[in-house]
Amino acid sequence: SRFETCWPALMKDSHGVIIIFNPELPSHLKEIETWYSYFVQQQPLLDSQCLLVAHHKPGSAGDTENLSLAYPLNKLKLIHSNLEEDPEDVRMEFMKYFRSIITLMNENREREEMSIIS
Repeated sequence: SRFETCWPALMKDSHGVIIIFNPELPSHLKEIETWYSYFVQQQPLLDSQCLLVAHHKPGSAGDTENLSLAYPLNKLKLIHSNLEEDPEDVRMEFMKYFRSIITLMNENREREEMSIIS
């Protein structure tokens, strides 16, 4: 991709990665493996720091709801966003995700502080 030179700057000091994709495009399903490999595994971030969002366009076929992703993507938290039907559900999932990231950051900071003290 033409933006690959920017990736290291995007990744610097990041605590989480949200990958949004169109589940109806086979090319997207291939690309998210690349994104996951680069932005999560190579950092390295924990799988819990990554959120996959399958975004369904208005009027799109709903049969992608039972999307089955191959390993290692199937270990990640996957939410389906359809802003026409259920925006509140998506908002709740985002809030849960952000809370988990903040908790993790706090735990890491406490661990660092303890290691400095001891």
